[in-house]
Amino acid sequence: MIPKNMHNFLKDVLPENIWENRLIKEDGRVFIEFGPLDVDSLLQLGIKVDKLGPRLVACMWDEKSPLEIGGYLVVDNLAMGQPSMGGIRMLPDISPSVIHNLARGMTLKNAAADLPFGGGKSGIVSKSDLPPEERLKVIQSFGRLLARYTDIYIPGPDVGTNDADMKTIAIENGLDNTVSKPVDMGGNRIDELGGAANGVVVAAHALLEHLPKLRQLHQFREMEIPDKNKMDVLIQGFGAVGAHVARIFDEYDPDNRPIIKGISDDRGYLYSPVSLPWEELFKGWKEKGRVTEDYFRDNILNADQGNAGKMIFSNAYNNLLMESAFCLVPASPVFNYLDVDESTNPSMTIDRMGKWRIIVEGANTYSPNPMRRAERRRMERAVYRDNGTLIATDYLVNSGGVIYAAHERIIPTPEHLWIPEKYFGKTDEIQKWLDKNSDEFSALAEQRRKAAVAKLEKVIRQNMEELVDGLCEDHDSLPCEISEKISIKRIALKEKSRKVKDIMEKPPRIDVEKSLKDAAKLLVDSATPIVTVVSQKDKLIGIVTEWDITKAAAMGTDYNRPLTSVMTADVVTIEPGSTIIDCIRRLERFEISAMPVVEENKVVGVISGDILARRTLYRLLQAGE
Repeated sequence: MIPKNMHNFLKDVLPENIWENRLIKEDGRVFIEFGPLDVDSLLQLGIKVDKLGPRLVACMWDEKSPLEIGGYLVVDNLAMGQPSMGGIRMLPDISPSVIHNLARGMTLKNAAADLPFGGGKSGIVSKSDLPPEERLKVIQSFGRLLARYTDIYIPGPDVGTNDADMKTIAIENGLDNTVSKPVDMGGNRIDELGGAANGVVVAAHALLEHLPKLRQLHQFREMEIPDKNKMDVLIQGFGAVGAHVARIFDEYDPDNRPIIKGISDDRGYLYSPVSLPWEELFKGWKEKGRVTEDYFRDNILNADQGNAGKMIFSNAYNNLLMESAFCLVPASPVFNYLDVDESTNPSMTIDRMGKWRIIVEGANTYSPNPMRRAERRRMERAVYRDNGTLIATDYLVNSGGVIYAAHERIIPTPEHLWIPEKYFGKTDEIQKWLDKNSDEFSALAEQRRKAAVAKLEKVIRQNMEELVDGLCEDHDSLPCEISEKISIKRIALKEKSRKVKDIMEKPPRIDVEKSLKDAAKLLVDSATPIVTVVSQKDKLIGIVTEWDITKAAAMGTDYNRPLTSVMTADVVTIEPGSTIIDCIRRLERFEISAMPVVEENKVVGVISGDILARRTLYRLLQAGE
């Protein structure tokens, strides 16, 4: 049954004919799909098509379930590789545009992390604090909805979901069709290990090494850079990312531990001018999920005056951002933790914020929405240019989670450990399989973890170096602009290296002995601009195009005439090993919309402007990015 608010939203924004003509039904599962050419429909959903995507937007629900189970999937693009990868968000008020924002963030994040995966994201329209049995049914059902898209999308955890949910989906769809699984499935368990937090810590350490370069900019001329063991840190959002930031800061370099001075959660904030007891706070978070208010009650309110005077608590949690430290880590899931005024309801306005030198974004803040992008630039002009605070953009630094997750695919599950398909959906049978192979799955998990840590260290340090160097080379640019260039450059390079064989489609072909009428019918049935005319040995003789048919009709040509009388014999072709950019140039040079892909004079595929638009970042390549 489709969730009520999802049904109301779709009915309000989509014309009735969309529901009638676009519904895809598969054994009680219902889908409505949109591609990059559905510009108007996507705009009605709040999504603007641009040079990066999206590749697919799917609205889906379980029609048979008595529960309200449904949601959205956005595959933004597959430029870096297929499938796309991104988490499942579970909230009652998500929309296609929200999921698209997150999917675009994953496009840039996966590119910044130099991972061979595209960007995607999905969302379940539901509150996450369901009774356990009901929650299990929702996750199972949504996993079955996602099964349709396993070739182009692999889910992981996000807000409202966790590693245990990914195990549930793996039971439904197979081990390698989800990431961030538990150890008993060979997984890299993002929640438990704090993958995203690890990236934040590495970024902060790397920035300390590169910050001296920024002194050539006027706003950083007088910047004092502390030793690693004297860097003080504020963490906004002591949760799945923020709590692990505190832990990993302590463990990363034991000889150079920074000072955690302040944390916040949705109950308040704690601040100490000396240092907070992060171990005790971390333990409290693990046990209860929130820590500030309880810690205040148990350890400050009833403490003697001397100890109480060293620590501050306030239930106005956003006021943590009024305190000062060298480094701020925004790890609370809010888009606009800062803005120049109250118009966007930020956590804090810039005129009231504390003094920081670096902001390392642990939370996802990126949005492709033009209005949000303008708000972001406005904020950065004030924070970076006027206040001299460097902002390390979210997808450059918090990609540790996706790096951990990606290694569950980069190092695939050995074939002998694959769960037999006959067990899919059978929790007890799969658990027996996992128990039987527990030692091998544990060893696989450790192999993946070590590879992920090494990759994370290398790529995030590279990102911080490129960010600082980019700002030094272009004094007028903002951190968000340099960050986007870093990711888009990697996407464009990857896209330019793709081959025609990677995107070509099966060619509609017709025997040379057939008639003009046969060719016209094939053109209509295949919805393609050309039909290849081949010999009995599958060699290319010519092509028949929509123009050829139109011209023949205008001249009154008999539709029973042989194809040789109307086909184009002098055919422009391309080889399967040619690059996408070569393909674009050839189409533009000869002013044609499609051409056969030929190898050793045999037709192996077809390529067209429509295929390029649907399966590549055509606009990005045309723009010469």
